[in-house]
Amino acid sequence: MFKVVTPRYSQEFERWTDALETAKSLMPQCKKLTEDVRIYLMDEVVWVYSRSHKYPMYIGAGIYDRLAQLYLQEAMEEEAKKAEPGAKEEP
Repeated sequence: MFKVVTPRYSQEFERWTDALETAKSLMPQCKKLTEDVRIYLMDEVVWVYSRSHKYPMYIGAGIYDRLAQLYLQEAMEEEAKKAEPGAKEEP
């Protein structure tokens, strides 16, 4: 379970890709150096964006690889759902 947190926002997500998209959409709202966007996996911070750094940071040993694997897994699941017989295609 992923959780995206800012000073004025908090929401939980089942999928990494949903949490990441939401966090990236919140990045422009960080106006002060003390504000940041964080993604938690369970209770552990795994991703942080703040104005004090040029790029978002992945926190922890091996976390980037772990999240990249989740991203690929979720993408493959989405493709499999689209390929199922009777699945509706999005316009």
